[in-house]
Amino acid sequence: MVKEFREFIMRGSVVDLAVGLVIGAAFGAIVTSFVDDILMPPIGMLLGGVNFSELFIPLDGNEYATLAIAQEAGAPTINYGLFIMAIIYFLIVALVIFFIIRALNRMRREEEVAPAEPTSQNCPFCTLEISLTASRCPHCTSQLEATS
Repeated sequence: MVKEFREFIMRGSVVDLAVGLVIGAAFGAIVTSFVDDILMPPIGMLLGGVNFSELFIPLDGNEYATLAIAQEAGAPTINYGLFIMAIIYFLIVALVIFFIIRALNRMRREEEVAPAEPTSQNCPFCTLEISLTASRCPHCTSQLEATS
């Protein structure tokens, strides 16, 4: 059973999946830092100094200065600022994935467009296109040399 499990783990698809998950987690951390530390501060500044992580609605009717204070008091809150940030995270990740898939599709199309084996040639006498396997030109009826 241990041998079978080891063979399962060492398959290429399982290893590829594990590598993908690790890279995905690292990419998620990069996106989180980008949104939290680079993108949202200027947007918040443009909107009058808004800190999106502190945008919330307390549902108990009381006023709280910060989300941390509301959570410490045990107040139920709707954290719409965090939701806005999650939407921005998603849009950035979706955009990056779109560009990656788009690049992969272009590479696949280039592979598919690779030149195919020729199926025709020009007649040496009348220069019209004929089949590679023709022994006589159907246009000028000239006898053709055998091609290999």
